[in-house]
Amino acid sequence: MKKLSKCYIGLVLAFLYAPIGVLMVFSFNASKSRANWQGFTLDWYRQLFSNDALMSSLYTTLLCGFLAALIATIIGSMAAYGLAKNKGKKSTLVLSVAYIPMLNAEIVTGVSLMLLFTLMGLDLGFFTMLLSHITFCIPYVILAVLPKARQLDWSLYDAAQDLGCTPTQSFWRIMFPELLPGVFTGFLLSLTMSIDDFIISFFTTGNGVSNLSISIYTMAKRGIKPEINALSTIMFAAILIILIVANVSAAKKDHNKSKRSMRI
Repeated sequence: MKKLSKCYIGLVLAFLYAPIGVLMVFSFNASKSRANWQGFTLDWYRQLFSNDALMSSLYTTLLCGFLAALIATIIGSMAAYGLAKNKGKKSTLVLSVAYIPMLNAEIVTGVSLMLLFTLMGLDLGFFTMLLSHITFCIPYVILAVLPKARQLDWSLYDAAQDLGCTPTQSFWRIMFPELLPGVFTGFLLSLTMSIDDFIISFFTTGNGVSNLSISIYTMAKRGIKPEINALSTIMFAAILIILIVANVSAAKKDHNKSKRSMRI
């Protein structure tokens, strides 16, 4: 039974990562064709960094992603903290409303935001795309932080104030370290969703401003260039390194905590 489960997991992982593996291999292919292998080369990586249009799209994607993730993490963490502290029907109602952008169809969200920005007289561009990304990232942050917030021991918060801490000091020294894993998860999830988004970005940006997803969509009409394979390989490797570092650091923290508990 264990061998069968391992084989099943292996097949699922192979199905998920085989396309990425093929993409990474062909990013080093000397031919533009994705059907024939004609030797190893790094030319597509060199051409990638000399492609001003792709580099501009990458810069826009990363800038919008980091700003949207940062702002959404701050707003979403504060919302999750408040929802966990104030329980009741109102809290449940607010939580249900907050999850609507995550459950709603992206095309409906994109068109709705476009109409809203137009009615407000805002010119569609980077700012409107950033606002839209913040909007749909906030629910993911709440979803990541809220379980941690509900696990908080509020008596520690009160005890810290009894010992002389201000409410702000009690939050940052006692409560925030407990929320930090959820906050970090929410930030990474928001960053991933922002970088990955196409539909909402397509409807809420204007001429002269495009992220990677829009650039690749435009490029697909004429044929995907091999530079995209190189860029995708770099992004996948960067995300993989970040995940490995995060998991290793988390494992070390858990190991140190277990050592301390054994000493006590």
